[in-house]
Amino acid sequence: MTVDSFAGKLAVVTGGGSGMGRELVRQLAAQGCSVAACDLNGDAVAATEASAAVPPGVLVTGHACDVSDEAQVARFRDELLAAHGRDSVDLVFSNAGAGGGESFVTSPREAWERTFAIDWWGVYYCARVFLPLLIASGDGVLVNTSSVNGLWASLGPGRPNHAYSTAKFAVRGFSEALIEDLRSNAPGVRVAVVMPGHVGTDIVANSIRAHGLPELEELTDAQLEVLIPREARAKLADAGLLAQDASAEELRQMLVRANADFRDKAPLSAAQAATIILDGVRSGAWRILVGDEAKMLDEQVRANPQAPFNYEDYPEMYGPLIAAAEAAAEP
Repeated sequence: MTVDSFAGKLAVVTGGGSGMGRELVRQLAAQGCSVAACDLNGDAVAATEASAAVPPGVLVTGHACDVSDEAQVARFRDELLAAHGRDSVDLVFSNAGAGGGESFVTSPREAWERTFAIDWWGVYYCARVFLPLLIASGDGVLVNTSSVNGLWASLGPGRPNHAYSTAKFAVRGFSEALIEDLRSNAPGVRVAVVMPGHVGTDIVANSIRAHGLPELEELTDAQLEVLIPREARAKLADAGLLAQDASAEELRQMLVRANADFRDKAPLSAAQAATIILDGVRSGAWRILVGDEAKMLDEQVRANPQAPFNYEDYPEMYGPLIAAAEAAAEP
């Protein structure tokens, strides 16, 4: 089921306050699609609403919503239907996400469960709440964002990413299982699962905010102690990323740099990622790999599922990607 045009349709975008979500809103609106965007940060999604170039007849609305709370998702649905004067939606992009809960062993349980709630339950609740409206549209598309961490449950040696990976595997499995379920029971709706690699976003700062913490520069010493415990500081120091006797202020600045580097040094911008996602949806793809990293990991993991956990295989896995990056950097 392809999408000839987004014009005249109504799309829902979660996590629309920044990153890929914001760019999805902007690009959909520019193509004549009305959009209802939500975000945990109400000010951020209001800024998205204000920044979208809206052609005549197109409406973009911003809503505050924590997608890990089903009641808030239902309220978001009611608000957007009233604001847009519709009784159905055509597209739902479950894009909201957050990091945290890196270790099942050492991370605070609250951090693990908060991350899992946003990344998994947020997708589940949006599917539950919006599927009837997608069915009512007659040709709806549910687009769920997983991750390369839905293929590979780690960030490499000494870098577990447990809650996030667990949720992203769940999103991938849920979406793949929906393919036949929808064909059999709701043939007017299709599902697509998005697997981004490293995309330039503010996910580091946004994730900290999603856990109820202040801006990076305003973290207290006690909050830093929980966020980066002493054993983690020692590993960062051993890797040369932090001084052995780093002060609290140096830790804050390290987090600020990490967020900026993740956003600004990514191989793919949020705008480029959004374009790939929309092109995939338009083409009828059910599996949308975003970026060379995602394509490479997908290929390697399918060829040898044990490879990501055998660190001696890393040169084979990452060699082509590193070579391509070095070639692109040459003048």
